[in-house]
Amino acid sequence: MADNAVEIKDLKKSFGDFQAVKGISFNIKKGEIFGILGPNGAGKTTTLNMILGILTPTSGRITVESLDINRDALEVKQMIGFMTQETVVENQLTGRDNLRLFARLYHVPEGQISGRIEESLREASLVDFGDARAGTYSGGMQRRLSLVRSMIQDPKILILDEPTTGLDVQSRVSMWSHISSLHRRGITVILTTQYLEEADALCDRIAVIDHGEIKAIGTASELKRMAAQGNILEVTVKDSEVERVNRLIKSKFGIETKVDGDRIIATIEKKSLSTSIKIAQMLEKEGSDVLAFSMHLPTLDDAFLKLTGESLRDAVSKDNTDNRAAMYKR
Repeated sequence: MADNAVEIKDLKKSFGDFQAVKGISFNIKKGEIFGILGPNGAGKTTTLNMILGILTPTSGRITVESLDINRDALEVKQMIGFMTQETVVENQLTGRDNLRLFARLYHVPEGQISGRIEESLREASLVDFGDARAGTYSGGMQRRLSLVRSMIQDPKILILDEPTTGLDVQSRVSMWSHISSLHRRGITVILTTQYLEEADALCDRIAVIDHGEIKAIGTASELKRMAAQGNILEVTVKDSEVERVNRLIKSKFGIETKVDGDRIIATIEKKSLSTSIKIAQMLEKEGSDVLAFSMHLPTLDDAFLKLTGESLRDAVSKDNTDNRAAMYKR
């Protein structure tokens, strides 16, 4: 379809007997920020590596801007920018020289390189640091340099693999602003992240992947509604009160609860407002030391846990791809 930047049809990838991606299909519209979420080992990285052309699908089809990823690999790779999860900069080179290196790797015409470099430094707010070695940059500065470097060839599609991992709050907010500006310029952004509030704030649509399968695709609001079994009540009390208050709520209202530190969390399916008021009145009458009391709709975290479960996932990459090396091979 003409309005799709990426089309994926029945995509599969196996490593020996292990099937990492199990016949997934979805489209990414031109100009949207499309989030891909999933637990460790869900198949996110394998899917991205197939879109990038680093891995060859076992079966299925990927088209990028109506070009086949296998038949038109060189043209497709020139259309895609990629920012890895790991901050990859050449520490001994200046910011300008990092950008110049990648401009040449991406075959940017020689007459355009200087202009692209200066534009990139302005976008990253690094003009005053362009001649300093990248190894002297702060973590946030290096991530901004990595972002604009991944765009040096002026791609139509930008893949960001956990772009804010390890950043402080100020640097993360700055990165969000940069990503939003790309959206306003009409660049298609594919974003993976472990921060669900980031996906909630930035993404037009989100795909949740688990065990190599698509569990759901939709806007953040649509995914939240999938998790909605009622409203979420959270009661925060002193540590010494948690057990008693939890017991009171469960016994007097027949509500299933869970304890998270000093918070008691319950889902109220019917008459959530009146029930919450009654619980507040009961706790006041019992003299409970309530520090905070709130009711809200399910969050994207709630939707994610409903779709993928709550058990911990520890996983070793099956494709054994070194993203740094792969990026240079592009």
